[in-house]
Amino acid sequence: MADLRKLPNLPALRGFDAAARHECFSRAAEEVHVTPSAISHQVRALEADLGLQLFKRHGKRIAITETGQRFAATIRKSLGEIAQAAEHLRSLNRQQRLVISVTPSFASRWLAPRLWKFIDVHPEIEVVLQSGSHLADLRLDGVDVGIRFGRGKYSGVVTEKLSDDYYYPVAAPGYRGNGGRSRKLTRPADLAHCTLLRMDTRESWQPWLTLAGLDLPEPSGTLVVEDSSLTLRHAVEGKGVALSRHTIASQEIASGTLVRLFDVALLCEEAHYLVHLPEGMEKPGVVAFRRWIFEEMQRFQAIPGWPGDVPKTPARKKAKSP
Repeated sequence: MADLRKLPNLPALRGFDAAARHECFSRAAEEVHVTPSAISHQVRALEADLGLQLFKRHGKRIAITETGQRFAATIRKSLGEIAQAAEHLRSLNRQQRLVISVTPSFASRWLAPRLWKFIDVHPEIEVVLQSGSHLADLRLDGVDVGIRFGRGKYSGVVTEKLSDDYYYPVAAPGYRGNGGRSRKLTRPADLAHCTLLRMDTRESWQPWLTLAGLDLPEPSGTLVVEDSSLTLRHAVEGKGVALSRHTIASQEIASGTLVRLFDVALLCEEAHYLVHLPEGMEKPGVVAFRRWIFEEMQRFQAIPGWPGDVPKTPARKKAKSP
């Protein structure tokens, strides 16, 4: 390890860095708020300390030497790291502000209705909830915590699995399908007489239909609304059966405006993940939110009706609807 007692004078290093970038003592002096004469003296003292010439002087004009350029690059990198570390420590003492990035569906259907609990317990934290379909860059976008629905492979962040999710069909309590049928929907084969609503062009009915043992084609020619809230509203209005994730439809199921159909639930290939920057756990707000959301998710999963409590095995025979 280098002997820190032999470090050059820090103001001299700052003055040299500015002079190296501008190749002008007067402009360097303006940047660090001293006189050009002071910059000149600092540079000469640094050259004397190192035993090397850092600038070539031609009257009032200066030109940095090749040795000076290499030294300046090192100094600039070191000073930048010191400034960044100091700014990070200062930010910990400012008013706590927690920026959370979430997908729109999870934000509106699950997190937002519960977030008041966290705010009540932590009134000292200003919470900013951002929702969007794009994948936020936590560092560039100034985001502290992200909740993502995917496969958990995200670079540059700490990733923790928050929860699995499950697909199953939901419909209004009075929905009986098409053609004036009066019989309730009691078995998966009854879907052959129903309008199947689609939430997203990327989400297919087919895996669930296969799990339920149904030989039905993927629904086509129907309205595709890439907004889970609107799709569920159509289901509430009796316009068809929606294939929804449990976290998205649980609000309507709890209120009775939608019912879950059948006992067949498909485990999603993707899951909900909590992500934060490696240094995120140094921020009290991130620590508090992480603890709260995992506890809140455990309470949610303990509510009767969590699909994870029901064994899910693929049907052995595919059944065609009568």
